[in-house]
Amino acid sequence: MLPISNLPQLLKTILAWLQRGFDATTTWVTQLSWWKFFLFAALALIAGSILQDELFSSSPNEEVVIKSHKRASKGTGETNILIDDTGIHFNPRNSKNRRSSTADATDAADAAEADEHANAVPPEPPEPPAAPAKPNYPVTTNASGEEVHIELPPQIGEELSNAIEEAVDDAAEQKVSRYHQQASTWFKSFVSLLVLALFAMKALVGGKKRAEAETVTANEAAERESMQRQLSEAKMQMMQAQVEPHFLFNTLASVEHLIQVDPPRAAKMQRSLIQYLRAVLPQMRDNALITNLGREADMVQAYLNLLKMRMEERLTVDFQIPDGLRSAAFPPMMLQSMVENAIKHGLEVKPEGGTLRIVAEVAHNKLRVTVTDDGLGFGVVPSDGTGLGLPTIRERLKLLHGDQGSLTITPNQPSGVCAVIEVPYQLSK
Repeated sequence: MLPISNLPQLLKTILAWLQRGFDATTTWVTQLSWWKFFLFAALALIAGSILQDELFSSSPNEEVVIKSHKRASKGTGETNILIDDTGIHFNPRNSKNRRSSTADATDAADAAEADEHANAVPPEPPEPPAAPAKPNYPVTTNASGEEVHIELPPQIGEELSNAIEEAVDDAAEQKVSRYHQQASTWFKSFVSLLVLALFAMKALVGGKKRAEAETVTANEAAERESMQRQLSEAKMQMMQAQVEPHFLFNTLASVEHLIQVDPPRAAKMQRSLIQYLRAVLPQMRDNALITNLGREADMVQAYLNLLKMRMEERLTVDFQIPDGLRSAAFPPMMLQSMVENAIKHGLEVKPEGGTLRIVAEVAHNKLRVTVTDDGLGFGVVPSDGTGLGLPTIRERLKLLHGDQGSLTITPNQPSGVCAVIEVPYQLSK
């Protein structure tokens, strides 16, 4: 036996097992669709009915076995009365029964002896015939007084024995039938209650389980989206930091040269550089993923003012950005990167210079910004840059807008390059 001190621990273990079993069953039931559940319930009821018929229905073989057992038990000493063709045999099991049977046997013997003496009286004169007298069956007892034998005519003894056997067999069959009926009813009730319990579990607990599972799934999806967004933001900020203002070093070198040869012009360029830095530095400090087109246009305008001081009449700028589109959302530093590429690879290396055109418009619910130059074009002059400009723009557009954002580079006629950025048209926050 287990010590009493271990009973609480045993109860806790059993309760934990029951809880795990209940949770596992509930999870399995709630994962089933309703039509699968009803199919399972129908199959369970059919299987229960089949098992009920197989386990609790009495067959003819069982009835024969019962009858044979009852007949055999009459001669094995389990009963104290035996009826056969010779009469009734009574065998008492205890002293009380033995004494009472002995006394009864003695009384029966005395009565038989008295009858014999009575029969020995001389016959009386003949009388009219009367009804036959009731037969008087002799009773004998063995020497030890443990068995009483009442002799009966063979036909009566056989009929009495058969009647008793049939009564005993009928009683046994009725008892077994009642047992089978009770067990069958209990089994059917158990299967029905099990199906009802599963139905209630699915109807009542299933909604809660599904809500919890949906909540967990939604939280996991939100966490994944948050991590993906943070990763994308970090990647875009890293790529944005790689956008180098190539003109800055050239502008500082130009300012140093003009200080020696043309101080007034150097001072003007220095003021333009300060104006540009005032426009671009807050943007670079914000590290915003989305800004507005007007802010980007102001930065590019300050940048082009510096370039005109360097290139003078060699650079012509055509700015076509409507005031209504200045509040449209646009990724930061992209417009300046496109303008820098057009200047560096197209117009600055062309001896006579050329024209730079910047146009913004809305087409098919998308903001389209086009930067066109009539310079030499890509590939004419070998590039000494990092080659991060255009690939970086494409990667940032993909992270920000997926398939909704695009960068298209096509040749311009009769010369130069045409670069087009398209993003979903929406107002900046």
